[in-house]
Amino acid sequence: MADLQERRDVHRGFPPAGRSRVVDGLRAYRLIAWMWIRSTMAYRASFAMTVFGNFAGTALDFVTILLMFSRVDELGGYSLGEVAFLYGLSSAAFGLTDLALGSVDRLGQRVRDGTLLVRPAPVLAQVAADRFALRRLGRITQGLLVLGYALFVLDVSWTPLKVLMMPVMVVSGAAIFASVFVAGAAFQFVAQDASQVQNSFTYGGTTLLQYPPTVFAKDLVRGVTFVLPLAFVNWVPALYVLDLPYPLDLPEWVAFLPPLVAVACCALSGVAWRAGLRSYRSTGS
Repeated sequence: MADLQERRDVHRGFPPAGRSRVVDGLRAYRLIAWMWIRSTMAYRASFAMTVFGNFAGTALDFVTILLMFSRVDELGGYSLGEVAFLYGLSSAAFGLTDLALGSVDRLGQRVRDGTLLVRPAPVLAQVAADRFALRRLGRITQGLLVLGYALFVLDVSWTPLKVLMMPVMVVSGAAIFASVFVAGAAFQFVAQDASQVQNSFTYGGTTLLQYPPTVFAKDLVRGVTFVLPLAFVNWVPALYVLDLPYPLDLPEWVAFLPPLVAVACCALSGVAWRAGLRSYRSTGS
């Protein structure tokens, strides 16, 4: 019985006992992603155009903000530079996650067409690396450029701690977004046609964080702080860097929690993923 269960686990993407799931997952992810990268780079002109298209398409979000500031001097009490700071952090963090895990929102389709368990490798690695799209580098580049602009125009009172928080915010924010992607994919084991529900929290979440928290109702701010903690991607730590108050009057030390929040979110999404995968039996289950 134990051997039978082990074979079933391997078929579902769980490595045999004694082997590291992380190592196996990373190896599978690297091999599948590299296959798609080689395919993409075979047509370099097409690759350059798709990256530029992704860059230009995502840049329209910031153009919208610029149009707003052509009519007002402040948005919710925030200057253009401060809004650009929030925008750049959100876009860069989300862009990293979208590059690495952007394909998982198609999991529902793979459940329906029966192409989920086709390789003896960790399923999450297969789904995440499938159709790995280098064009998503355009979003990351655009976000970093806006962040660079914000740092240039803002007069921030820099300290060593604030400098350290900059890369921590991007990495922690990417991990928080990654947990939302994985939890949304786990939900698709049950709902299947739920990719748009997932996108409302991922793509919708990054759009929300591109604007100051003061333009939203406090109930919404509480929700993305204490329920789905997207506020820890940029709102909470960024306002510490900018020396601005948070609408909920949180203590200052909360600004240093993004790494812990990211770990907790990833752990919970991992539990959700395993529960979803265990519940999967066959096409349409």
